[in-house]
Parts: sequence; structure tokens; C-alpha cells
Amino acid sequence: MIHKFNNFEIPGVYYFEAKNYFTGSRKNMNYKIVSDGKEMTVTIWHGFICSDLAEPEEKNLFPITEEGHKAMINWLEELYQKESQQ
Repeated sequence: MIHKFNNFEIPGVYYFEAKNYFTGSRKNMNYKIVSDGKEMTVTIWHGFICSDLAEPEEKNLFPITEEGHKAMINWLEELYQKESQQ
């Protein structure tokens, strides 16, 4: 199930515990979340290009916990807000 967190529609922790990945975007900011069941690797890029061909602009790692999930959402929001102010 996809939930809305800070205007990002991203699945909850259980989705990533099952080693799933998720891609999404918010305006021009694209993101991909890849899970190994213990950690989520989040990659950010801009433009109209698929995640497999994109050059990562930002990358971060978060534990798959409620706190890690919240930190990931906050990080995405922070990056988005920085971009919006430019």
C-alpha cells in the first residue's frame, strides 16, 4: 500500500522489508529506493530519463525501520525544498 508522506507517495516500511524497490518523482526530482531487506538505498536524479540510465546526483542509505523510513522521507523533502528555492 502506498501512503502519502510530506507530499511523497511512497510505500511503508513493510514494503521495503520484503526487498522491493520503488521509483517515483515529484515535479522534476526523480527518486529510486532499492531495498536489500535491511537498508534502503535512495538515489536522486533530474530530467526525463529512466533510473537505469540516469546519473545519480544524490545518494543516501537508510535502515529499514520506522525511524529510517521517516528520515528518508525528511531527506527527500529537504532536497525537494532546496531545489524549489532555487
